[in-house]
Amino acid sequence: MKKILVSTALLAGVLSYAGGFRVSLQGVKQLAMAHTSAHAEDASVAFFNPAGMSFIPSKLSIVAGGFGASNKVTFQNLNTLQSTETDNPIGTPLYAAVAYKPIENLSIGFSFTTPFGSTIQWPSDWEGREMVQKLELKSFYFQPMVSVKLAPWLSFGASYIYAKGKVNWDKAVTQFGGELNIKDEKASGSGYGFGFYFRPDPKLDVSIAYRSPVDMKAKKGTATFQFPSAAIYPLLGLDPSTGQDKFTATLPLVEEYTIGLTYKVTPKWLVSADFNYHGWERYSKLTLDFANAPVGNQADPTILVSPKNFRNSKTFRLGTQYAFTNMIFGRLGAYYDESPYTDENFIPETPSFNTYVITGGLGFKLKQFGVDIAGGYAMPQARDVKNAALGFNGQAKAKAFYFGLGLSYNPF
Repeated sequence: MKKILVSTALLAGVLSYAGGFRVSLQGVKQLAMAHTSAHAEDASVAFFNPAGMSFIPSKLSIVAGGFGASNKVTFQNLNTLQSTETDNPIGTPLYAAVAYKPIENLSIGFSFTTPFGSTIQWPSDWEGREMVQKLELKSFYFQPMVSVKLAPWLSFGASYIYAKGKVNWDKAVTQFGGELNIKDEKASGSGYGFGFYFRPDPKLDVSIAYRSPVDMKAKKGTATFQFPSAAIYPLLGLDPSTGQDKFTATLPLVEEYTIGLTYKVTPKWLVSADFNYHGWERYSKLTLDFANAPVGNQADPTILVSPKNFRNSKTFRLGTQYAFTNMIFGRLGAYYDESPYTDENFIPETPSFNTYVITGGLGFKLKQFGVDIAGGYAMPQARDVKNAALGFNGQAKAKAFYFGLGLSYNPF
């Protein structure tokens, strides 16, 4: 019982950090047009493709913005017909970027984004409480970058990614009337990105970009058990005074390939499309190395290896913008985002769905200043949950919406 109790609990908590879903909220203007990428009007292009900085019309560009993201997930046990709904707080993804041209064909820049993360909160006494009660995930990407204009119609750009992450996760341990908290605030990793940006015709922009996976290394993770009797702690290989154990793990974040197009149908009307390919298949297994707890399945009993069955996924995006005047712009979009796992691998820590999203927004340009607002409504498709490994079966539904405010400044 000890091995099942501890290994299942810790695996679920850490896996949810590794499999935290991709958050497509890195530009307000982009979100309004289905989060498409081939837009080089200001520094918000930096996250999507550093090569796009070469085509920003101003020498210096600064952008910043934030979002509110609200979502609810409902799970129904089809045997008992009991339904449970999450009470999630509003998420607040942020972004900021700057791009500067020190010389004509060279651009340098910096991007700050939060591309992975969420907070989900189930009732403390719900039927899946041994998997999760509350889970808070955060990631922060810091990207210095450079772009070189190779020709009037072509540029190449590259970036270095330094990532920081944290997780704070609570679950119940009903066998002993206790709880478990998984916490790590200092996970870090690094990666890179690069891309090409083409403008073969004044009416057409083409963006091709790659962002590498980032292996988030958790070197000082802490698992804290709370039981009515401290006498249980030594039986689980835990610190007898605190009920804690340490663990290390390498937690992969997904790589991404993107092809984006923007075509100016008329001087006032443009249409954009993107295709994203996400390399979730790299989650073939997850290895956790505990300091003392003998919860593993290898020759070393403190090492736990669990096979995973994530699969690569795709996203299809289509957006448009119309200039009502030189100062006011209207935007619309829609996209379809695939879940990276099947019904048999559904997990309540980071619930994921095949999702249709509609978006829209307005942009206001006041000389060098720009103000953008955007919103999105997500329509996740209901799932028949069949996770035999976790003993988790039923039907899951969700709903979500997003809103954002962005500012830009192109002084010269």
